[in-house]
Amino acid sequence: MQSPVRWGVIGCGNVTEVKSGPGFQLSEGSELVAVMRRNGALAEDYAKRHGVGKWYDSADALINDPDVTAVYIATPPGTHKEYALKVCAAGKPAYVEKPMARNYVESLAITEAFEKAGVPLFVAYYRRALPRFLKVKAIVDTGQLGKVTGIYVRHTSPANRSPEGDRLPWRFQAEEAGGGLFLDLASHTLDILDYILGALNPVAGRSAKHTGTLWVLPRRSSLPLKEWGDESRSLFLATSQ
Repeated sequence: MQSPVRWGVIGCGNVTEVKSGPGFQLSEGSELVAVMRRNGALAEDYAKRHGVGKWYDSADALINDPDVTAVYIATPPGTHKEYALKVCAAGKPAYVEKPMARNYVESLAITEAFEKAGVPLFVAYYRRALPRFLKVKAIVDTGQLGKVTGIYVRHTSPANRSPEGDRLPWRFQAEEAGGGLFLDLASHTLDILDYILGALNPVAGRSAKHTGTLWVLPRRSSLPLKEWGDESRSLFLATSQ
Protein backbone atom coordinates (compact mmCIF):
# COMPACT_ATOMS: atom_id res chain seq x y z
CA MET A 1 0.00 0.00 0.00
CA GLN A 2 1.37 3.39 -1.00
CA SER A 3 2.16 5.80 1.83
CA PRO A 4 0.06 8.99 1.97
CA VAL A 5 1.49 12.36 1.03
CA ARG A 6 2.09 14.19 4.32
CA TRP A 7 1.68 17.88 3.64
CA GLY A 8 3.17 20.85 5.38
CA VAL A 9 1.70 24.29 4.62
CA ILE A 10 3.69 27.54 4.67
CA GLY A 11 1.25 30.41 5.11
CA CYS A 12 -2.17 29.86 6.69
CA GLY A 13 -4.15 32.67 5.10
CA ASN A 14 -7.63 32.75 3.62
CA VAL A 15 -6.81 30.44 0.71
CA THR A 16 -6.09 27.61 3.15
CA GLU A 17 -9.18 28.03 5.33
CA VAL A 18 -11.85 26.56 3.06
CA LYS A 19 -10.04 25.35 -0.06
CA SER A 20 -6.59 23.83 0.10
CA GLY A 21 -6.28 23.13 3.82
CA PRO A 22 -9.42 20.97 4.14
CA GLY A 23 -8.68 19.58 0.68
CA PHE A 24 -5.40 18.07 1.88
CA GLN A 25 -7.24 16.44 4.75
CA LEU A 26 -10.15 15.09 2.70
CA SER A 27 -8.29 13.81 -0.35
CA GLU A 28 -7.48 10.13 -0.56
CA GLY A 29 -3.81 9.39 0.09
CA SER A 30 -3.21 12.81 1.63
CA GLU A 31 -2.65 14.11 5.16
CA LEU A 32 -2.08 17.62 6.51
CA VAL A 33 0.49 17.18 9.28
CA ALA A 34 2.02 20.64 9.86
CA VAL A 35 1.35 24.34 9.24
CA MET A 36 3.46 27.47 9.55
CA ARG A 37 2.89 31.20 9.98
CA ARG A 38 5.41 33.83 11.05
CA ASN A 39 3.00 34.60 13.89
CA GLY A 40 3.20 31.40 15.92
CA ALA A 41 -0.01 32.11 17.83
CA LEU A 42 -1.96 32.32 14.59
CA ALA A 43 -0.34 29.11 13.35
CA GLU A 44 -1.37 27.38 16.56
CA ASP A 45 -4.91 28.73 16.23
CA TYR A 46 -5.18 27.40 12.67
CA ALA A 47 -3.78 24.01 13.65
CA LYS A 48 -6.19 23.58 16.55
CA ARG A 49 -9.21 24.65 14.51
CA HIS A 50 -8.34 22.27 11.66
CA GLY A 51 -7.05 19.34 13.67
CA VAL A 52 -3.43 19.63 12.51
CA GLY A 53 -0.86 18.07 14.82
CA LYS A 54 2.08 20.47 14.38
CA TRP A 55 2.54 24.20 13.94
CA TYR A 56 5.60 26.37 13.45
CA ASP A 57 6.63 30.01 13.19
CA SER A 58 9.66 29.06 11.07
CA ALA A 59 9.48 27.92 7.45
CA ASP A 60 12.84 26.16 7.78
CA ALA A 61 11.54 24.09 10.69
CA LEU A 62 8.50 22.95 8.72
CA ILE A 63 10.47 22.21 5.55
CA ASN A 64 12.98 20.08 7.47
CA ASP A 65 10.39 18.25 9.57
CA PRO A 66 10.90 14.55 8.69
CA ASP A 67 7.15 13.92 8.96
CA VAL A 68 6.51 16.40 6.11
CA THR A 69 6.98 14.79 2.69
CA ALA A 70 5.61 17.62 0.49
CA VAL A 71 5.17 21.36 1.01
CA TYR A 72 2.42 23.72 -0.09
CA ILE A 73 3.61 27.34 -0.34
CA ALA A 74 0.56 29.55 0.24
CA THR A 75 2.23 32.87 0.98
CA PRO A 76 2.06 35.97 -1.26
CA PRO A 77 4.30 35.68 -4.36
CA GLY A 78 7.06 37.81 -2.85
CA THR A 79 8.35 34.83 -0.85
CA HIS A 80 7.58 32.01 -3.30
CA LYS A 81 11.07 31.83 -4.79
CA GLU A 82 12.80 31.85 -1.39
CA TYR A 83 10.63 29.11 0.06
CA ALA A 84 10.47 27.02 -3.11
CA LEU A 85 14.24 26.86 -3.42
CA LYS A 86 14.49 25.78 0.23
CA VAL A 87 11.93 23.03 -0.36
CA CYS A 88 13.86 21.95 -3.44
CA ALA A 89 17.12 21.84 -1.49
CA ALA A 90 15.40 19.57 1.04
CA GLY A 91 14.46 17.22 -1.80
CA LYS A 92 10.72 17.53 -1.24
CA PRO A 93 7.98 18.15 -3.83
CA ALA A 94 6.49 21.65 -3.78
CA TYR A 95 2.99 22.85 -4.58
CA VAL A 96 3.19 26.61 -5.09
CA GLU A 97 0.17 28.88 -4.94
CA LYS A 98 -0.44 30.84 -8.13
CA PRO A 99 1.13 32.88 -9.52
CA MET A 100 4.37 30.94 -9.27
CA ALA A 101 6.38 34.08 -8.51
CA ARG A 102 6.46 37.83 -9.04
CA ASN A 103 7.93 37.65 -12.52
CA TYR A 104 9.32 35.42 -15.26
CA VAL A 105 12.90 35.50 -13.98
CA GLU A 106 11.90 34.23 -10.53
CA SER A 107 9.61 31.60 -12.03
CA LEU A 108 12.38 30.36 -14.31
CA ALA A 109 14.81 30.10 -11.37
CA ILE A 110 12.31 27.93 -9.48
CA THR A 111 11.59 25.72 -12.47
CA GLU A 112 15.24 25.19 -13.34
CA ALA A 113 16.15 24.33 -9.75
CA PHE A 114 13.50 21.62 -9.51
CA GLU A 115 14.33 20.24 -12.94
CA LYS A 116 18.02 20.02 -12.06
CA ALA A 117 17.22 18.31 -8.75
CA GLY A 118 14.67 15.94 -10.29
CA VAL A 119 12.08 16.97 -7.70
CA PRO A 120 8.37 17.41 -8.60
CA LEU A 121 7.03 20.98 -8.78
CA PHE A 122 3.39 22.02 -9.14
CA VAL A 123 1.53 25.34 -9.37
CA ALA A 124 -2.05 25.75 -8.11
CA TYR A 125 -3.87 26.05 -11.43
CA TYR A 126 -6.48 23.58 -10.23
CA ARG A 127 -9.17 24.78 -12.65
CA ARG A 128 -7.76 22.42 -15.26
CA ALA A 129 -9.38 19.57 -13.31
CA LEU A 130 -12.80 21.15 -12.65
CA PRO A 131 -15.69 19.48 -14.54
CA ARG A 132 -17.02 22.66 -16.18
CA PHE A 133 -13.65 23.51 -17.69
CA LEU A 134 -13.08 19.93 -18.81
CA LYS A 135 -16.46 20.13 -20.59
CA VAL A 136 -15.44 23.32 -22.38
CA LYS A 137 -12.15 21.75 -23.45
CA ALA A 138 -13.98 18.66 -24.75
CA ILE A 139 -16.31 20.88 -26.83
CA VAL A 140 -13.38 22.80 -28.29
CA ASP A 141 -11.36 19.64 -28.96
CA THR A 142 -14.21 17.98 -30.87
CA GLY A 143 -14.46 20.95 -33.23
CA GLN A 144 -18.11 21.70 -32.46
CA LEU A 145 -17.28 25.40 -32.42
CA GLY A 146 -15.22 25.26 -35.58
CA LYS A 147 -11.74 26.75 -35.63
CA VAL A 148 -11.21 29.22 -32.80
CA THR A 149 -9.53 32.26 -34.35
CA GLY A 150 -9.89 34.89 -31.65
CA ILE A 151 -10.40 35.38 -27.92
CA TYR A 152 -11.91 38.30 -26.04
CA VAL A 153 -11.69 38.36 -22.25
CA ARG A 154 -13.11 40.96 -19.89
CA HIS A 155 -12.24 40.68 -16.22
CA THR A 156 -13.62 43.06 -13.61
CA SER A 157 -13.12 43.36 -9.89
CA PRO A 158 -13.99 45.98 -7.28
CA ALA A 159 -11.41 48.69 -6.71
CA ASN A 160 -9.61 48.56 -3.37
CA ARG A 161 -11.29 50.72 -0.72
CA SER A 162 -10.07 49.14 2.50
CA PRO A 163 -6.38 49.80 3.18
CA GLU A 164 -4.98 47.93 6.16
CA GLY A 165 -3.95 50.86 8.36
CA ASP A 166 -1.13 52.73 6.67
CA ARG A 167 -0.39 49.80 4.35
CA LEU A 168 -2.24 48.65 1.28
CA PRO A 169 -3.33 45.00 1.11
CA TRP A 170 -0.51 42.75 -0.12
CA ARG A 171 -1.95 42.46 -3.64
CA PHE A 172 -1.26 46.19 -4.09
CA GLN A 173 2.32 46.04 -2.80
CA ALA A 174 4.81 45.45 -5.62
CA GLU A 175 7.33 43.75 -3.35
CA GLU A 176 4.69 41.23 -2.24
CA ALA A 177 2.51 40.72 -5.33
CA GLY A 178 4.69 41.70 -8.25
CA GLY A 179 1.81 42.67 -10.51
CA GLY A 180 -1.28 43.57 -8.48
CA LEU A 181 -4.69 42.11 -9.22
CA PHE A 182 -3.75 41.33 -12.81
CA LEU A 183 -0.98 38.89 -11.91
CA ASP A 184 -2.95 37.39 -9.01
CA LEU A 185 -6.37 36.93 -10.62
CA ALA A 186 -5.90 37.04 -14.39
CA SER A 187 -3.23 34.33 -14.19
CA HIS A 188 -6.05 31.81 -13.70
CA THR A 189 -7.73 33.09 -16.85
CA LEU A 190 -4.58 32.98 -18.94
CA ASP A 191 -3.75 29.48 -17.70
CA ILE A 192 -7.15 28.00 -18.52
CA LEU A 193 -7.10 29.60 -21.96
CA ASP A 194 -3.68 28.07 -22.56
CA TYR A 195 -5.01 24.67 -21.42
CA ILE A 196 -8.16 24.76 -23.54
CA LEU A 197 -6.88 26.47 -26.68
CA GLY A 198 -3.12 26.00 -26.64
CA ALA A 199 -0.38 28.61 -26.49
CA LEU A 200 -1.56 32.15 -27.25
CA ASN A 201 0.69 33.75 -29.84
CA PRO A 202 1.36 36.56 -30.40
CA VAL A 203 0.78 38.18 -27.02
CA ALA A 204 1.54 41.77 -26.06
CA GLY A 205 0.85 43.69 -22.88
CA ARG A 206 0.57 47.12 -21.34
CA SER A 207 -0.30 48.39 -17.89
CA ALA A 208 -1.67 51.79 -16.97
CA LYS A 209 -2.86 53.75 -13.97
CA HIS A 210 -5.76 56.03 -14.70
CA THR A 211 -8.42 57.90 -12.75
CA GLY A 212 -11.64 59.49 -13.81
CA THR A 213 -12.82 58.43 -17.27
CA LEU A 214 -12.34 54.99 -18.80
CA TRP A 215 -9.70 54.05 -21.31
CA VAL A 216 -10.97 53.39 -24.84
CA LEU A 217 -9.28 50.39 -26.44
CA PRO A 218 -8.19 51.02 -30.07
CA ARG A 219 -10.46 49.34 -32.59
CA ARG A 220 -7.91 46.83 -33.88
CA SER A 221 -5.87 46.43 -30.70
CA SER A 222 -4.52 43.12 -29.44
CA LEU A 223 -3.22 44.49 -26.15
CA PRO A 224 -4.13 43.27 -22.65
CA LEU A 225 -5.18 46.43 -20.80
CA LYS A 226 -5.43 46.86 -17.05
CA GLU A 227 -7.32 49.86 -15.72
CA TRP A 228 -6.88 51.25 -12.23
CA GLY A 229 -9.09 54.12 -11.17
CA ASP A 230 -11.09 55.84 -8.52
CA GLU A 231 -14.24 54.22 -9.85
CA SER A 232 -15.48 50.88 -8.54
CA ARG A 233 -13.98 48.64 -11.21
CA SER A 234 -10.72 47.58 -12.72
CA LEU A 235 -10.77 46.13 -16.21
CA PHE A 236 -8.74 43.59 -18.14
CA LEU A 237 -9.27 43.30 -21.88
CA ALA A 238 -7.44 40.81 -24.10
CA THR A 239 -7.82 39.69 -27.67
CA SER A 240 -5.84 37.14 -29.63
CA GLN A 241 -6.06 36.18 -33.29
